[in-house]
Amino acid sequence: MRSLNESARLYDAACKVIAGGVSSDIRRSTTSAPPLYIDHASGSHLWDVDGNEYVDYVLGQGPLLFGHSHPRIVEAVTKQLARGQVYSAQHALEVEVAELVCELVPCAELVRFNSVGSEAVQGAWRLARGLTGRPKVLKFEGHYHGWYDSALFSLHPSLDEAGPADHPRAVLGSLGQLPSAADGLVIAPWNDLAAFNRLLDEHAGEIAAVTMEPLLCNTGCIEPHAEFLRGVRERTRRDGIVLIFDEVITGFRLAPGGAQEWFGVVPDLAVFGKAIAGGLPLSCIAGTAEVMRPIVEGRVGHSGTFNSNPVVMAAAAAALSMIAEQRDALYDPLRERGRRLVEGIAERAKAAGVDILTSGPGPIVQTYQTSRSAIDNYRDFATVDRERTLRFHAALLDQGVNSVSRGLWFLSTAHDDADIDRTLNAVERVFDDPTWTRELP
Repeated sequence: MRSLNESARLYDAACKVIAGGVSSDIRRSTTSAPPLYIDHASGSHLWDVDGNEYVDYVLGQGPLLFGHSHPRIVEAVTKQLARGQVYSAQHALEVEVAELVCELVPCAELVRFNSVGSEAVQGAWRLARGLTGRPKVLKFEGHYHGWYDSALFSLHPSLDEAGPADHPRAVLGSLGQLPSAADGLVIAPWNDLAAFNRLLDEHAGEIAAVTMEPLLCNTGCIEPHAEFLRGVRERTRRDGIVLIFDEVITGFRLAPGGAQEWFGVVPDLAVFGKAIAGGLPLSCIAGTAEVMRPIVEGRVGHSGTFNSNPVVMAAAAAALSMIAEQRDALYDPLRERGRRLVEGIAERAKAAGVDILTSGPGPIVQTYQTSRSAIDNYRDFATVDRERTLRFHAALLDQGVNSVSRGLWFLSTAHDDADIDRTLNAVERVFDDPTWTRELP
């Protein structure tokens, strides 16, 4: 077992001054141990304040495509820090980054920058409503589009509250949200084209935008059926509805042009975050010139003190330049190591008689504690043994492997074959020890 004495001391101190002891709910401890307190990180590895080392597959919840503290990103940020932190004026870096986004992303003709993904989603929704004059946004059950009141509905609802599978109810995600915020939403099931079309018929003339995670990463790692994605694109185009891809996770991680490049379906708008700036807080709305026109003309408001912050944009310029320069060589090794990881976990689970489903396109993969052969939507995901998933995560952490507690794994260019070997050896040790299947205290 890991020594966690200093982590426990810090957590006790934090609970006295930080609400809940952490600064984001996703960082709450999922076990009886204190949450991770990191001392430093480099490449694909973390070291905590107690000296424990981890192979890191969380990567800050996905931003670190190039791993921790990549020298080129560190150099760019360090140079910019000496030149100024915030200008409230324009600068060359924002033009450079915008040009790179437009070069890489299929839908991007014009962009606007924000700081975090939740902001960018709100901007995209406002833009779609302003462009179409319609009041509602359709989102899919199990998809996450930020923690703001208008968006945090039907993420992981209780099935007792969620309503019929083909006509889900809008379920609040938190106490304190205004129930009336649901009036602006229509909730649809994922990967069910017939149900989607019925809901659009039911709300004809009301839907400004259809928003989705094109690869569903906040509820497992679920790929869209090809006919579903094509059908949504065709119907939204026919009905004059703005199709928005939430690429906060998939953007620049799944492929240079994100999920829209990977799946070959181009939306009208997309929002990006996480990997766009190599670990610094930046988000982006990118879209066609026609859809972005209300912002160009000043009819849809879009503001922010830290938009295009020069330090963050320096990191983005470095990260996106590396993607543009290395696009032919960058992603194949990521996919290959992801394939080795998921196949290796599946082989060891089968040998140990453990029910695990592994899936994912490589730069992002998922392990589910289930005997199912496939997970296609939130209702399928709700049948997964999530308590056992947490126990698997905790057991791996004790073996020096840090993954996202809900079963998601992110890979970076810094991960090498030795990391994969070490991880698979840790998985084998966990499967050989039946204590990980016991309930958490």
